[in-house]
Amino acid sequence: MGNPERSKEKKGQSKQTSTGKQQEQEDKPFIGLLKLLSVIVLCVAVVLGYWHNPTIFTNLIEFWVGSSEHWDGSHPIVHSGSAIHLPADIPKRDAVVDAFKHAWLAYERDAMGDDEYHPISHKGSNLTNAGGIGYTVIDSIDTILLMGLTMEYARARAWVTDRLSFKRDGDFNTFETTIRVLGGLLSAYHLSNEDPLYLERAVELADRILPAFETHLGLPLPMVNLGKRQGVFDKDLRGLVSTAEVATLQLEFRYLSHLTDDDVYWRRVENVMRIIKNARLPHGLASIYMSLFDGQYVTSAIRLGSRGDSYYEYLLKQYIQTNGTEFVYRDMYDDAMTGIHNHLIQKSTKSKMTYTAELVPEQDRTREISWRLTPKQDHLVCFFGGSLMLGATRTGALVDKVSIPPLDNELSPVGKRNWKNGVELIKTCMATHDTATGLSPEIVHFRIPSDGLDSSTYAPADWYIKGARPGESPPYDARYMLRPETVESLFLAYRLTGDQLYRDHGWKIFQSIEKHCKIATGGYATVVNVDENPVRHEDKMETFLMSETLKYLYLLFDDSDTLPLDKYVFN
Repeated sequence: MGNPERSKEKKGQSKQTSTGKQQEQEDKPFIGLLKLLSVIVLCVAVVLGYWHNPTIFTNLIEFWVGSSEHWDGSHPIVHSGSAIHLPADIPKRDAVVDAFKHAWLAYERDAMGDDEYHPISHKGSNLTNAGGIGYTVIDSIDTILLMGLTMEYARARAWVTDRLSFKRDGDFNTFETTIRVLGGLLSAYHLSNEDPLYLERAVELADRILPAFETHLGLPLPMVNLGKRQGVFDKDLRGLVSTAEVATLQLEFRYLSHLTDDDVYWRRVENVMRIIKNARLPHGLASIYMSLFDGQYVTSAIRLGSRGDSYYEYLLKQYIQTNGTEFVYRDMYDDAMTGIHNHLIQKSTKSKMTYTAELVPEQDRTREISWRLTPKQDHLVCFFGGSLMLGATRTGALVDKVSIPPLDNELSPVGKRNWKNGVELIKTCMATHDTATGLSPEIVHFRIPSDGLDSSTYAPADWYIKGARPGESPPYDARYMLRPETVESLFLAYRLTGDQLYRDHGWKIFQSIEKHCKIATGGYATVVNVDENPVRHEDKMETFLMSETLKYLYLLFDDSDTLPLDKYVFN
């Protein structure tokens, strides 16, 4: 039997419940209205709060659900602090060393000391009839030292000691001689624990180049006769200089002043930057030619490809080289990046691939100048993705040391913009490797609505090699010249993010070089058509294969303690 008191309690509870349900039914409309008003108030508060300080909400989202700090949702990374160690992938790194030895030993066997190498005919050639100045040897020494190739280094050093001569009565390109030979000697000096041999030869070469700066304003002439110590006009562009060439001497000459405590080298190249700064165009971009006589830009193409590329590259690198103390370079860099973002960065029509276009001047019958945006991108431009990412962590940073990869609250809005553009440009450059060989062509064009290609049987989706048709001779644009720009960006992107994706891309490119560019008897050669398999070769191994392409691949797979980005700048 049940407890009478409990039975009474239950009856009372039942009564209360019944009364509560009736009251609840009556209150439902009122409660619903209150909930709706609460939601509206909350939404208004969120909107106003985000408008006032969006960081509060992005930080909360990161705390609750996590985020991909490098803004690429397809490849999220687990963040592990402001500084992380990236270990070497030893098998892949060593495979790159083997490739370098395959190239170097063939060059050493057939053409030691010559400026250029032709691996199919087993010959070397020089840039002037007066003889060479060791372009390939000197440009490769720092790679040899990084890879620890002691025997190869000993022979290269012996050549510099016994055979190198700058007393050549011939005309050498001022820019190329500076970045490859002067830069090579200075890099060798540092990496050899300051072997005085390299600094002595660097001083001698720089002194022979200096006469090129003896012009009305101090803009260097395009060529220099090293034997006569005379600057030489370019026969095809008399009175003009390439913007990229005159603005890509500064790292080398400034470093030489630092090493010698002689500011004559620094003053010459600093004057060039002053002239360029004073010639600024309203949009912050640079035409590819300047006048030797008045120091102003002349009407010519605006692009990040040939004759424009390294101007933008060295703006950032000069700021880094001066340890972030010369704000003029930071300001010029930020100004230029905004100009590029506003005027040159475009999206392809179908897949919305990010690329950089060119502005080409056109003159009508009345001599009025208009500018045509051309959807053309050189392989040279592929340096720019990694450079933008690096710049985002230097000029776009809100903290002294940016995390790897950067956190959202560590970059300014401009830094985030540049980082995102850099990531997307690397994706595009990798997409241009989608060819029969896995190699990227020298020049690509992107689809635009007015290109008239939709009616073509072979209409491309996003990009194409202009003039390439099945069964016909390949155009110049279709070649792969062993260029380093994409792997340079992959190296920088990997160091800045730790994302394995970039190593994977680099390895695919390396495998394609091994498969299609490698010459069995030694060396590597240009592929004349990346969309043809089996390939045809041009008998030339560019000097930058050993000095840049294989160097960046080696660094991509090596330990991140090798040449860390917070201590080194690459010329």
